[in-house]
Order: sequence, then C-alpha cells, then structure tokens
Amino acid sequence: MALVSIYTVGRLNHPYDHPASREFFQVGNEVYRQATKSGLIEAFSPEGVPFPEETVKGKGSPILTLTVWRSLQSLYRFTYSGKHMQALRDRSRWIESYPDKHLSYVVWWTEMVRDVSWEEAFRRYNHYIQYGPTPFAFDFKHAFDENGETFLINTNGDVNE
Repeated sequence: MALVSIYTVGRLNHPYDHPASREFFQVGNEVYRQATKSGLIEAFSPEGVPFPEETVKGKGSPILTLTVWRSLQSLYRFTYSGKHMQALRDRSRWIESYPDKHLSYVVWWTEMVRDVSWEEAFRRYNHYIQYGPTPFAFDFKHAFDENGETFLINTNGDVNE
C-alpha cells in the first residue's frame, strides 16, 4: 500500500524569539499531537537541511514541514479539521502572506518512508511549480491516486474516482 508525503513551505512574520513566533510553535506542538492521532507516520526535522536558495530568500525565517501519512484521506481530514484547521485560519498572525500566488505545499505518493527526503521534497515542489499538478506532484484540488489516475476529494475526506 502506498503512502502519501506532503511538503509545506512558508515564512514567519517575525524572528523566532518574537512572542507571535513562539505562539506559532506552541500551536504547532498541539497540531503535531493531533497529527499523530490522525494518520501521521513520520515527520522529518528540517534541522541541518541545506535549503534551496529560493527558500531562504526573503524577510522571514522559512518554516518547512515534511511528513508521511497513511493515506491521502487521513492527510486531508487532518488538514481541514481540529487544531490544524484553526491554525490555517490564524496563519496570517504567524506566516507572511505572499503578494503573488504562492504554492504552500505539494503532495506525492511514495512506497516507503525511507524513500522520502528533503531533497525529494524540493524536487517535487519544483516539478509542481514548473509543470503544475501531475501524478508526480500535486495538491488537494488536483489530486491523483497512487496509480496516477485523477480523483476528487470531497470535503468530508472521501475519494470520488
């Protein structure tokens, strides 16, 4: 059974030691606890990762996540429910808004957790930016199943082929 990986990218509005940034990380800990109960299999630390130049350019500090999930449905349900949904609603308090359309995440299928890496995440993200959604790299609005077939995710997290 294939697993789902997601890479997210954003920038903090303030330095790490600012009260708003500290609040972001505190909320992030609560969100992580929700994730571990919602199908999260693995979360990769960005510490020591050499970020691509486009990631480190800009005012705020980059905030990157890379996780692996049991299924696309569990990832989608987690993303749009509970503490994570509230964090998405409040994100402008912590995360810079982008003047242009900005891709904040990319999703892809993987067979094994050990195949997931930051290098792979950057490659998938760049592929999406260059070619748009494909079975290689996609988003929730333009999703693909593990066989590369297009499908829609309902708001309740179910899949319609």
